[in-house]
Amino acid sequence: MRKTKSVLNTDSFDRRQYKELYQMSQKLKELEKKGKELLPSFPHLQGDIWASFFKMNPEIRNDLAEDLITNKMLMEKIMSNETYQKHRDSTKLDDLMSAIACMTMADKTLKWINSMINTNHELQQSYQKMIGEMGGRQSTQENRQKADEAKKDFEKNMKRVIQQEIDSFNSHITSAIEAAKETKQALKDMVSGLSPGSGKAELKKIPLRDKLTLAEKLSGNQKIREISHWTGRMKGIARKKQKTKHNQSIERSGVGMGSMVERLLPSELAMYSHPATRLDFLRRFAEGQTMLYDPNGKETLGKGPIVLCLDQSGSMEHLDTQAKGFALALMSIARKQRRDFALILFSTSAITIKFAKGKIAPNDMVELATTFLNGGTNFYAPLKQALDVIEESQFKKADLIFVTDGQASLPHAFVETFNELKNERQFNVLSVLLGHRDMYTVKLFSDEIVTAESFLDASDTAFEI
Repeated sequence: MRKTKSVLNTDSFDRRQYKELYQMSQKLKELEKKGKELLPSFPHLQGDIWASFFKMNPEIRNDLAEDLITNKMLMEKIMSNETYQKHRDSTKLDDLMSAIACMTMADKTLKWINSMINTNHELQQSYQKMIGEMGGRQSTQENRQKADEAKKDFEKNMKRVIQQEIDSFNSHITSAIEAAKETKQALKDMVSGLSPGSGKAELKKIPLRDKLTLAEKLSGNQKIREISHWTGRMKGIARKKQKTKHNQSIERSGVGMGSMVERLLPSELAMYSHPATRLDFLRRFAEGQTMLYDPNGKETLGKGPIVLCLDQSGSMEHLDTQAKGFALALMSIARKQRRDFALILFSTSAITIKFAKGKIAPNDMVELATTFLNGGTNFYAPLKQALDVIEESQFKKADLIFVTDGQASLPHAFVETFNELKNERQFNVLSVLLGHRDMYTVKLFSDEIVTAESFLDASDTAFEI
């Protein structure tokens, strides 16, 4: 009977699931290719690592071929690790999270195996011999036999080294789990909206292939991880600002009748709490006759787009990760308010990227994160493109946020045209000046100017839109 190449109790469903994920993931393919060069059984080990996170009850098999003993030893160590066991609750039957954990664990396992080969002389010699025999040009019976013998000798030495050094593998396992947690959090920060805990719900709306691509970029690109961190912080500020604005809007708008629990007046809640008036409250609540705050406040639909003109001249490079987090947080506000969002990146020239109702795809997030124009500073190009975006909208009352750390002149005729259209289209301009800059030019077209050292300093005002 042919024995399975898995050291776990995987079935056809598990193997089919992993195969589908593998076909979607460039990272899993790259890791397998690298791993096979170090350990011939690594492709099967990588599949087992994934299954150990995905399956409800993964168990080590006993009926294993000799060439899988090293895989068994590594999997036993992984699955007995305390950090692994705690993290598994968040990966069971979850394609995405088990794939993220598999990528980080396979990567750390590869690094550990490589360090064992490099630091153990006998193992290094047997490895080099195996590579030499397996790379032979002539595929004769004798050469194949020599290659098999060299492979078995390496596996024997690897088994011995694993037995001796397996405890040193524990730190790599723990590090892999921590890296998986960081990627998971970064992913949620990037895609979440302004509602608390919305990251998980937003992730469900994204196709698995796109989520995997974004997760791979987050795990392998330090700058994108930094942007996700700033995005999470900025969205937290935006969430508080929008909630305060929403509550104030409700308070200003008066009282109505209905049966929405979250809008009940304190007096109605008091009626419910008292035994003598509870039945009367319940009757009125069922009939929609309880008193509640009127939801029709100043936050009305029909607003124009949110337009962010973001300086990407050379001097802004040190703030680029903050800037991208700021932009993604503003985009979340646009999504919540169901308003179009336009991002105008500018330096010497300008480019406009539009996001309908503030929605951004994972690939666009990656492209935004890796885009930086560099160059000088030109105010005319972004402001002209901002006017074009606002004039294209069917709604008035747009919000334009202009962020720069530099200075540039503007034609007098353009300033007059800009301000005329601003009055006609009823849009507001908030300018954010980073660093100690002269306000002269931005005063010509702004309704409000905020001076700040960083985007965190400016976010309190900007996120009130």
